[in-house]
Amino acid sequence: MKHLPLDLLERYREPVPRYTSYPAVMHWRAPPAADAWTGDLAATLASGVARLSLYVHIPFCQSLCSFCGCNVRIVRNHALAEPYVDTLLREFALYRERLPGVPLTLGELHLGGGTPTFLPAGALDRLLDGLLEHCTVAPGADLAIEADPRNTTREQLAVLRRHGFNRLSLGVQDFDPRVQEIVGRVHDAQTVRRVVDSARELGIGSISLDLIHGLPLQTPESLAHTFEAVATLRPDRIAFLPYAHVPWIKSSQRQYTEADLPEPQVRSQLLAVGRDSMADMGMIEIGMDQYARGSDPLAIALADRSLHRNFMGFTASHTEALVGLGVSALGHGRASYAQNEKSLQQYETRLASGELPLQRGHAMSPDDLRVRGHLWNLMCASKTQVSATEHELAWWQLAQQRLLVARRDGLVELDASEISVTQTGRAFLRQICAAIDPWQQREPQQMMMASA
Repeated sequence: MKHLPLDLLERYREPVPRYTSYPAVMHWRAPPAADAWTGDLAATLASGVARLSLYVHIPFCQSLCSFCGCNVRIVRNHALAEPYVDTLLREFALYRERLPGVPLTLGELHLGGGTPTFLPAGALDRLLDGLLEHCTVAPGADLAIEADPRNTTREQLAVLRRHGFNRLSLGVQDFDPRVQEIVGRVHDAQTVRRVVDSARELGIGSISLDLIHGLPLQTPESLAHTFEAVATLRPDRIAFLPYAHVPWIKSSQRQYTEADLPEPQVRSQLLAVGRDSMADMGMIEIGMDQYARGSDPLAIALADRSLHRNFMGFTASHTEALVGLGVSALGHGRASYAQNEKSLQQYETRLASGELPLQRGHAMSPDDLRVRGHLWNLMCASKTQVSATEHELAWWQLAQQRLLVARRDGLVELDASEISVTQTGRAFLRQICAAIDPWQQREPQQMMMASA
């Protein structure tokens, strides 16, 4: 992994989408009609080789972490787990009723949140039984869960392994006690190690850790110590994400001020510390804030250009459709996106009346499909071909202008018909994709043209 000059990190630090969908969720409006949505899913999965992803959102957390941007509900009463499992299984049954005869070959199952390990082992077991009994699990399927090390038990891990789970993603964020205290996420390295060791002993072979840079009170020195502790855990993957300070959206972030946050130049130093530490650990930069060991399926897929991208980020398992279950869950077919109600009450009420609880979404136009194809090619295969017809479009004229600075900085290579991402450019995939995103082209050209 190549060392990046601080001035380069400074120039490309403007926030842009993470492109787990195109268009980005912020641009979605009314949801597709339920029949149109399930019709798209049916058409997408009609082939005997098509594979399905399931994403299940568990919104409950016992305490609020101020850095979190997810749809969560803070509760301490675990009695809520059982009725919520009932609701999830009711939603999945509704999908099956609307997809009669459609083969459900599972290539990916991801439990996210919130805190999926809020569910006691018995509720977790019942949920997985209810989902998997209706699916054929494909060879090499990726079954993963996001877990809070503070409330993940060996009993829960045993349930997961019994159902074939092969990856555990732990929210660590930072090991510095001062940083943990101010963001409300207090745990020590030994707590995390106990969960990691238990998972490996039970046969969950892939361990992912989530870390954040730019947190309040974080310094390059403290982050270096965090990575020293991380290295001893020998993770297979690391998600190293930038902190987003949005107190006007997340009121919990008002408990600290701008003075507690690292200055912009220090934020760049924090990113550099993390990247250098991961290089020392033998990690490979996959892109979009994701890193993996060379032996990990993500790194292998990057090398042979077979990566896939969806709402869970990069995956080595290609799936054609994703069904999201649970409050605020997202899904996609071949030509549309959909998101469930964000209000737990609204979500439950609509399901109780037999409705799919869709709140917003997007039907893909031919232009959307064209641009998404280019974005996915750049992110997953590091190159994309631009046709002669596209050369005449205003979209391509603007994209070329915005990419000139990126080419000068060594992030891309351009010729008459191809955009290629360089090894250095993998660190700036978000900005490269934003340059050819028509939605972002309508914004001030600060991220690509500021240094022109």
